[in-house]
Amino acid sequence: MSLSFDPDQIPLPIGHFIGDRLLESPGLLPLHRPSDGAFYAKCPVASTETVDEAVQTARKALKTSNWGGVRPRERASVLKRWADLIEHEAQALAKVEAISSTRPISQLVAGDIAITAEQIRFFAEFADKEGGDLVPTDDAHLGMIMTEPYGVVGAITPWNFPVNMAGWKLGPALAAGNAVVLKPSEMTPFSSILLAQLAVKAGMPAGLINIVIGDGPTTGAAITGHPDIAKVSFTGSTSAGAAIMANIARTGIKPMTLELGGKSPQIVFADADIDQAAAAISGSILANAGQACVAGSRLIAHFSAVEPLVEAIIARMQAVRAGPTWDAATTYSPIISETQRSRMHTTVRAARAKGAECLTGGEPMEGKGYFYTPTLLAKMDQSSPAITEEIFGPVLTLQTFRTEEEALALADHPTYGLAAGLFTRDVSRVMRITRALPAGTVWVNRYGRSRDHILPTGGYKHSGIGKDLGREAYHANRRSKSVLIQV
Repeated sequence: MSLSFDPDQIPLPIGHFIGDRLLESPGLLPLHRPSDGAFYAKCPVASTETVDEAVQTARKALKTSNWGGVRPRERASVLKRWADLIEHEAQALAKVEAISSTRPISQLVAGDIAITAEQIRFFAEFADKEGGDLVPTDDAHLGMIMTEPYGVVGAITPWNFPVNMAGWKLGPALAAGNAVVLKPSEMTPFSSILLAQLAVKAGMPAGLINIVIGDGPTTGAAITGHPDIAKVSFTGSTSAGAAIMANIARTGIKPMTLELGGKSPQIVFADADIDQAAAAISGSILANAGQACVAGSRLIAHFSAVEPLVEAIIARMQAVRAGPTWDAATTYSPIISETQRSRMHTTVRAARAKGAECLTGGEPMEGKGYFYTPTLLAKMDQSSPAITEEIFGPVLTLQTFRTEEEALALADHPTYGLAAGLFTRDVSRVMRITRALPAGTVWVNRYGRSRDHILPTGGYKHSGIGKDLGREAYHANRRSKSVLIQV
């Protein structure tokens, strides 16, 4: 059976999900489908009062259900049933998300949604396996480090991988015994509501997940500044992360996890497997049309490897199959909005005006939707806007080097340090370079996350604070308390 569908026939849950009910709310922000530019709905904007209702509902649900105090295995069982339902309803979730987002339906079913279910199961297993410690003291004392949930966690997710990013936030927070008030991006708001409805259906106490939709200045600020939200977790741009930090500082002090922007380098040495490198590099900038924080947008290649490497990358770039996200044959995504596409094109033109050579692409695609041609820019110095700015699209830059020192100098971005790629057969070089690269994740002879959810993700410099995924994400949702008992 084909996954293709008619986007005009899919009902959308327009409103806020608080407790166990969808609270219908009038739409304020017009939404357009990235694939064809058609208007399809209006997004409500949760007020400060609506956010407060969600927070108080979460607090009440924690108290009445004793979610943080039940046997941890009970929490794990509920989360696993939720993951099963997510898999069972994968097509329904994928259709709602594909309408508004840049994610093709086939990639959603086989990738994003299946991975989200895996990650929720992964975090469920921490519930009864990670706890406090007895610590060494003298014979007259008993020392303990106890851990406990924070309470209500505020989460804000981006538009580029809506279901998957919601899983990043909800999975560890709930497994650790917290409740969550989550705001998805106002550009892709509806699939997160379906996730919450499935959680209640799986037996999760109503009110532990509350979804409020709206923009950053109103709804997002109400979440991050709310006095009863004990921790904030955010994935998005560096500028938005800075605004969240400022709002938290104005309204109080609370811990936060911020996974922010990137401008990630991919270094290719002369001894690399060129076909392997070309496939990984092109895949990293073509996946979701480059709309990922970890997109490997800066190619730094040894001068002797440039010609065959560039030829192979361009061939892959020119072979993409663009199409609407509701067509199962589509493999190449649109840009999220005309505003984002225009911003991207302005940066490309500015780079070319400063002397960059466009080897392929460099223009919006003709026809319906917000598509952009895969682009490769060469002959730039470190001051080029294509090098300095996070373009967040299918734009790859090319720089060359002759020595390791030169490669590392080019790779060291003044602002970002989220991820990096390295291609070489020299194991000693791998160890030297991975230690020297200022990045939170380094992939060697590959690029992009695997389904090994134990590996945390997070950045250096302005690319963020704290970690998502891995045991670090679970621990980030519990606070510790030192106890010393005199015997």
